[in-house]
Amino acid sequence: MKIKIYCTSVIYRKLLDKLPKNIIPLGVGKGAFPGHWLSENRGANISHLNQYYGEHSGVYWVWKNCMSDYSDNDWIGFCHYRKFWLNDIFETKQKHSTDNLYSNLIKDNNSLLKTNNVILIQPIIYKNKNLFQDFFDVHKTNILEYSLNFLNKNLRTEFSNHLKSNILYPLNMFIVRKKYFIEYCENVFPWLEQCLSFSQRNNLLTGYNMRLPSFLSERFMSFWFSRLKDRKCLSYARLGNFFLSDFTNIFMNPLKLPLSFRMYPTIHNY
Repeated sequence: MKIKIYCTSVIYRKLLDKLPKNIIPLGVGKGAFPGHWLSENRGANISHLNQYYGEHSGVYWVWKNCMSDYSDNDWIGFCHYRKFWLNDIFETKQKHSTDNLYSNLIKDNNSLLKTNNVILIQPIIYKNKNLFQDFFDVHKTNILEYSLNFLNKNLRTEFSNHLKSNILYPLNMFIVRKKYFIEYCENVFPWLEQCLSFSQRNNLLTGYNMRLPSFLSERFMSFWFSRLKDRKCLSYARLGNFFLSDFTNIFMNPLKLPLSFRMYPTIHNY
């Protein structure tokens, strides 16, 4: 059993060269990336859709180009250039920790990987609204409701029920066994294609909503993997400018500085 977590980024960042070996930089979009990085511009890809799909253009690339590298029980995961998996679940920030952040990133021997089928980010639990309402509050469009029509009847009902709940597994971050990853991709990308087409026909892809399909996929991902049994959660860290600075990373690996775990993990309270 092996685990690889693909870390998507639209630009080259020195920090990503300093991550543990199980976290692999994947350049997405139309940018230029160094030869030692993976890039979705090589091989079967939908890089031209990255401006709409966000990290899911990278998910597509892994699906179409890397499956022969894995057995059914191997793990495939995703994170982002400033959002990283931690090795445990936390309910509060570690205000007094002396640890460094690097030592708290997810490890290959995490016990959850031995007994589960999917790992998700600890959920956002909304106190006064459901997922339909939250999506409309942020994006001012009912496309999430229309998107149900692009699914078969059974999935439509299940997805709708999920969206009527108040629990969201966010950020399009997941770690899942290969066979379940393939099932997800076979379902999410035909659906996203129809969501994109609908968005284009109705002139919805403007401003912040340019990545509307990506925001929709976050809800679908939350729904799809919450259906799996043997599911657990881990926390994550959202990095600030100090960690991401290419200048800082010329001289040091800020992830390894003492006390750098003090204010993590990132906790959502709604």
